[in-house]
Amino acid sequence: MIEERSLILSVKAGSEKAYHTLYDMWVSRLYRFVYQYLKSEDATDDVVQETFCRIWTNREKLDPDSSFKAYLFTIAYHFLIKELRRQLNNASMEEFVEYQYIKVSGDDADKEIDFDQFCQALQKAKSNLSPRQREIFELNKEHNLSVAQIAEQLSIKEQVVRNQLSAALKIIRTELQQYSFILLLFLNNF
Repeated sequence: MIEERSLILSVKAGSEKAYHTLYDMWVSRLYRFVYQYLKSEDATDDVVQETFCRIWTNREKLDPDSSFKAYLFTIAYHFLIKELRRQLNNASMEEFVEYQYIKVSGDDADKEIDFDQFCQALQKAKSNLSPRQREIFELNKEHNLSVAQIAEQLSIKEQVVRNQLSAALKIIRTELQQYSFILLLFLNNF
């Protein structure tokens, strides 16, 4: 879209007016996307606001020749995952998840799975990882350590951590694809 491309160029150059126009073009779509997962107006407002703040603070990195929609929704996705993980770590959310059933999408839509079943399946999936992959996966996804922190703790290079984590995530996603919604809470791109 030519109009959007010129807006992005203007935002990149520091135009607040162009930024507000771009915001107005996308805010309602982004809000709907985030709200469908969070089901909370306050949390959705926070994620949308953080996303657009990130766009503004990183405006120099905007690429007018790339999809702005993909860039915007990728940033929102990361904030959304962060918020879901924060909620999951909340004691009341843990209780809610434990006692609620979550519908599985796809062919098994009529089958209900509880959180304990997911945890058992996750443990089984982790048993398919090498010892190093499992250690890195657990440090990153369960103990919330960054790639840099894991590399320092294990005295290995960050690229080794990234490679091992990527391989582990591929195995975990394959093994747990029937739990796709719950898996969203635990796995995010790094």
